[in-house]
Amino acid sequence: MMDQSVITKLTTSFNELVYQTPDEAIEFWYARDIMAVLGYERWENFSKVIQKASIACETAGGLVDNHFRGVTKMVQIASERNKENINDETYKY
Repeated sequence: MMDQSVITKLTTSFNELVYQTPDEAIEFWYARDIMAVLGYERWENFSKVIQKASIACETAGGLVDNHFRGVTKMVQIASERNKENINDETYKY
């Protein structure tokens, strides 16, 4: 069982990272934002977890596209380029 203080800390962290669609008021998170909160340092490792979660969602009869969406987000590096990102509505509280 997880310690209550860990749950409280994670809840606070997720609440700070939440986005909301303006027209439908749907909450979502970008995977690259939450990966560090969940203890992942490398995108390659976290993307494998997302793939496994997508398979589990489908196996359970869920519609993967309703919970996992691939999106492109512009980021500022040395030059601008697209960076893959995935939002995941399954992290709702």
